[in-house]
Amino acid sequence: MPRQLVRNHLVRRQLLRGVAAAGLAVMLAAVAGCSATPTPTPTPSPTPTPTGDGVLTIGTLFPSSGGVTFIGPAQVAGVNAAVREINAAGGVNGQPVVVVNRDSGDATSQLAEESFAALVAAKVDVIIGPSSSVLAQRLLKPAADAGIPLISPAATFPQLTVLDTAGIFSRTIASYPHQAIVLADVFAQKNVKSVALVYGDDALGTSLSAALVSSLDAAGIDLTAIKVTKDSDAAKIAADVKAAAPDAVVLATLDNGDQTKALITQLSAADFGGAKLWLTTQNLADYSQALPAGLLNTANGILDGASPDAGFQAKVKAEDPGVIDFHYAAEAYDATILAALAAELAHDDGGASISRELQAASVGGIKCTSFGECLDVLTTQSDIDYDGVSGSVNLDENGDVVRGTYGIVVYNGENKYSLVSTRVG
Repeated sequence: MPRQLVRNHLVRRQLLRGVAAAGLAVMLAAVAGCSATPTPTPTPSPTPTPTGDGVLTIGTLFPSSGGVTFIGPAQVAGVNAAVREINAAGGVNGQPVVVVNRDSGDATSQLAEESFAALVAAKVDVIIGPSSSVLAQRLLKPAADAGIPLISPAATFPQLTVLDTAGIFSRTIASYPHQAIVLADVFAQKNVKSVALVYGDDALGTSLSAALVSSLDAAGIDLTAIKVTKDSDAAKIAADVKAAAPDAVVLATLDNGDQTKALITQLSAADFGGAKLWLTTQNLADYSQALPAGLLNTANGILDGASPDAGFQAKVKAEDPGVIDFHYAAEAYDATILAALAAELAHDDGGASISRELQAASVGGIKCTSFGECLDVLTTQSDIDYDGVSGSVNLDENGDVVRGTYGIVVYNGENKYSLVSTRVG
């Protein structure tokens, strides 16, 4: 049953239970003292039948081959660090958690499907990953067929929420258009009055355009949106931006490829580079080998995901000393903790039970910031609200985080960026 239908069913059941209880109270008050008939004992609600085998087995799908291998090690280490802490606290439902790691590869191969099949054969209950939105989309149906929930630390494409008709997909990273909230907040603080958005003619670009229209309007900032197709002339786009005369330009292209580099070059020539230029989460990259030195100097960018502190980085390096890029490690760690807490709340390690309780583990209860602390809360309370290394990780009914954590970066003369602040919005 899709997650929303499950929750609607639970709400209706609670309402009916409340109406029945109120009616019973009125009836008993009316006959008090006139009858010695004992108060009937309420019939307990049925407990969902456990679907797990008693041991929470977590699969991971992160790239250890292909074009994006650099983001894989930190995520694997993040999962392993979480499992180490979970098992040190007594495991899940009294049993140690088991991890099975597999290579997702990248979108150019079918390795993700092969690895997913191997995880199914290994009888995993939940999969942390994949990192790629394209691979996540390809695995939605196989995951639904197998009844295995996917929790991605890095897949940001907004259409995943719509395509997930089985309620099998969740993520601990904010959806791509969510960055509009933070951008609007930054612009308002910088007293920016007008913005030009140069966005790609694709689902991602359109989603960010719609989100920026709403966020900037709420902040009282004017927006000029300029659509870019694959055949657009970069010089013409830069001329359109110059005609709009904005205080800032947001470049929302799909990647850091040739078109993005041409647009950066032409915008800079039109005096809309440097501090006026903002790159977004899909095209933010190290351009030190791709653009002339100094071209991006003082340009800004927004990076999705948390920037973990030294303490968490030490935990990650304890699992894998070779990790040097910690991006998405915190989100992978939090995804693992949430899966374990969901299994604890359900008293079952089965995939359906984990899917049903993920949101409950993340929001609405007593705050706790580690697996052990959350277990302590559950000894006296029934509701918890896990806040993680990556942020509050409050999930909505679709499995999306409602607040996103982002890094604000600035480029130097070598066309490399560095973090200057962290924002939540």
